[in-house]
Order: sequence, then C-alpha cells, then structure tokens
Amino acid sequence: MSLINKSIPTFKAEAFHNGEFRTITDADVKGKWSIFIFYPADFTFVCPTELEDMAHHYEELQKLGVEVYSVSTDTHFSHKAWHDSSDAIGKIKFPMLGDPTGTITRGFDVMIEEDGLALRGTFLANPEGIIKVAEIHDLGIGRSAKDMLRKVKAAQYVATHDGEVCPAAWEEGQKTLTPSLDLVGKI
Repeated sequence: MSLINKSIPTFKAEAFHNGEFRTITDADVKGKWSIFIFYPADFTFVCPTELEDMAHHYEELQKLGVEVYSVSTDTHFSHKAWHDSSDAIGKIKFPMLGDPTGTITRGFDVMIEEDGLALRGTFLANPEGIIKVAEIHDLGIGRSAKDMLRKVKAAQYVATHDGEVCPAAWEEGQKTLTPSLDLVGKI
C-alpha cells in the first residue's frame, strides 16, 4: 500500500542533534518540509556514504525550508558514538533519530522484521505532514541526495503552482506542464 498523500505516523523519539540528546515528535516535524532518510544500521558500509552525501546538501535543503531526519533502529546513544568516531558521520548537522523499538520504521513500512533493521527508505513530507515522495531501495543500493534535492524542488513547485506538473528529470527553471485535453497525445 502506498504512503503517498498519507500523513506521517505519530511518533516520539530520542535523537542526537548538534551535540545533544533531544526528543522529537511528529508534531515537531510539522510546519516545514521534512525528509526522513531510513537506513539499516550505524557503523556499517553504504549508510555512512549516504548520510555524508545528505550532509553535503543539508545547507541547501535548509535554505529551501527543509529539515532532514535520519532514522535507524539504533539508539540515540549509538548515533552519538558513531557521530563522534566517524569523519563522514561527523559532518551531519541534522537530527539522527533513534528507533530501537521500530515504531517509526514500521510506521513508514520499511522494517525488515526478521532482522530488526530498516530498508533504505526516503520520504518527503510537506509542512502538513503529508508524504509526497516515497522511495525504497534494497540494502545494497545507495541513494543520491542530489536527486532528492531535485524532488524537493519539484514537490515545492507543484505545491505552489496549482494545476502545473513537473515532467521527468525536471530541474528548477525548466518548463512544466499544465495537463489538459489539448496535450493528450501531443507529448
């Protein structure tokens, strides 16, 4: 079942963020665009490359009014230890949510039950907490923060330009489409 146009699940989690532990809830997330980036586990292989990639795009995402939340079934304590010991993870400035019970991971339907780990799931929610982008990868396939940035811009454009849609590989500044009977069979 697709999560598109569904509300983010209710949650309350401990996070490691900017050198501190803090509680984050679904209510805290609402009011701005949010990216949830689920990954299998701290101290692994593909995960730090993805999170470092997201960290490199974090400032640009912040300028677009987007907060990023990384989530794994590790604890916030493990996130701190990983942040303190890894050069790649040390670059992260976004909240790292601990989900040791798997509540958030199951809420986004990315839990691998037999392993107690998350699939590589990326979700973009609008300020109302409605999921607009959902992308799930197998464990061996890393994601691209640059492409997620493109999707954020497209989602924000569509949200503010009623009736317009963004075609494949759309980049900011390119032409959009206004679906109508006149376009049927002409694209």
